[in-house]
Amino acid sequence: MCCEDVAVCNQEKLSKEFAPDNASDECDHASLTCLRCLVNSVEKNGKCPYPGCCQEIRKNCEQIILFKEILAQMFTKYETTYSPVVDSGSEETFINVIGLTGESTRIKYTPNITIRELKQHIHHTLRIETSKQKLLYEDREMINTSPKGRSATVGDYDIKANATVSMVVCLYSIPEKFNKVVFDLYWGYPYFGRDYLNASCLMYSGTTFYGVCDFANEPHPSIRHSGDIMDNRNRIGHHKIEVCIHNMPSAITHLFFTLSAWKSPNLSKYKRPSLKFYEASRPEVSLGNTTFTHAKHS
Repeated sequence: MCCEDVAVCNQEKLSKEFAPDNASDECDHASLTCLRCLVNSVEKNGKCPYPGCCQEIRKNCEQIILFKEILAQMFTKYETTYSPVVDSGSEETFINVIGLTGESTRIKYTPNITIRELKQHIHHTLRIETSKQKLLYEDREMINTSPKGRSATVGDYDIKANATVSMVVCLYSIPEKFNKVVFDLYWGYPYFGRDYLNASCLMYSGTTFYGVCDFANEPHPSIRHSGDIMDNRNRIGHHKIEVCIHNMPSAITHLFFTLSAWKSPNLSKYKRPSLKFYEASRPEVSLGNTTFTHAKHS
């Protein structure tokens, strides 16, 4: 979409960078001005910037306050960044752990700390069960036991002081006997109206990206996406992803299920988002569920 504020912006931007509605009920036009231009115009001139409108708008009205909040949260910045490996002499050093949804912690470094101990530290600080943690360093999974049968240490993975370890939280472990499994995502509309909480599945072959299955793409017949199932009367959205595990290409080694907001700045704007997981032949038997409270502001 292109911002209609030609004098200031006139740039192509993502749809989520535009206001979900006009700043005033008196504005009789489409919402085609980006949030930044709209808020700046009201702050400076007290008027709608849409060409030919010039509707007067109070700086502290409810809509402008909402737009400021959306704009402030649109580009989330995390404090943790990549830390280069350095020789810090006698200074205290750490291992940095960063999750996909922004959670982070750091743990005092010693080459002899075991992977089990590392996961226990993460559980203590981030409250993520050790059984659900998948730790990766330089595209290699860090497992608890070494090939020789002893407890693996960070030294076994050549992890140096101040290195960064990535963490994936595994919500479900699928038994090998299962073939077709279903991920059912439900969400309530935000208060401002209909919006989409997109469920997607990223497919990988080792560390190589294979494809994405979402409302617009199905890279292989073994994985299907329902598309948008919207109940406007009850204000509930629904996405369903069906996976035929045994029909997957042999090259596929990992599936990552992700959520992304459409218009809203983050998950906290959706009411009661939840995911149900079950075997297709037994939909009445839930294998697990989650409400994603750990990722609401991501």
